[in-house]
Amino acid sequence: MRLPLPPAATPRVLGVDDFALYADVYGIVLVDADTRLPIELWAGRDAGQLAAWLRTHPGVEVVCPDGSLVYRQGITDGAPDAVQISDRFHLWQGLSKRIGDIAAAHRGCLHAAVPESEPAPPPANPAEPSDQTDTPARRHTKRLFEAVHAVTGTGLSLSAAARELGLNRRTVGKYARAATWQDCVRRTRPRRPTSLDPYLDYLRQQREEGEHTATVLHQEGLPRPQAAGDQ
Repeated sequence: MRLPLPPAATPRVLGVDDFALYADVYGIVLVDADTRLPIELWAGRDAGQLAAWLRTHPGVEVVCPDGSLVYRQGITDGAPDAVQISDRFHLWQGLSKRIGDIAAAHRGCLHAAVPESEPAPPPANPAEPSDQTDTPARRHTKRLFEAVHAVTGTGLSLSAAARELGLNRRTVGKYARAATWQDCVRRTRPRRPTSLDPYLDYLRQQREEGEHTATVLHQEGLPRPQAAGDQ
C-alpha cells in the first residue's frame, strides 16, 4: 500500500475486485485485464472513489467487477458508456453457487429421481474400508480441494479466499495447507474395545427375542463372560 505502483496506461478492459488488508477488512484493486497487472490499490470500498478514477481515466471500454452493487454504481457514475461484464472466475462462482442453492432446495426430490440400483457387494473387510473407495464425501473433498487451490493460487489471502468461496476461514486454511486432496479426507478411527464386548452375543440374542429395553436387561443381569480356560 505504501509503495507507488509504476505508471500504467488507461486499460481498455478494467478489472475491479476486492483484496484483503487484514482479517475482514478489504480494499479495492484495479487490474488491467489484458496485461493482468495491478493499476491501483485503495483501502475500503467507495463507489465515489472508483467513479472519480474512471472520470480522470477516459478510455475504459469494458469493466469486470466482482458483482458488488458498490462497484456497479461507481462504474455507472464514472464510465456510463462502459460495458459491465463478469469475468470467468466470478461467472463460474456465481453459477456454481446458484446450482448449489437449487440442489439444496430440491434435495428431497433427488432420491425419487434416481433409479434404484443393485446393492454393491460388501467389502472384504468392512472394518477397514479401502482408501480407493469412491464415495460422495471423497468426491466432495476433491472438488473442495481443487476450488481452494484454484483461488489461493491466484495470490488471494485465506480470508479473501474464504469470502469468495463462502467457506469458513479455517476450512480454507486446512485445504490450502494440504498437499493432496487425500490428506483432507476424514479418516475413520478404528473401533476401540469396550467392557461390553464380552456380552454382545447375549445382547443380540435378547434383541432378536424382542427385548429392547436397556433397563430390563440391566436388572436381569448379564451372564458372566466365559474365560478362555473355562470348560
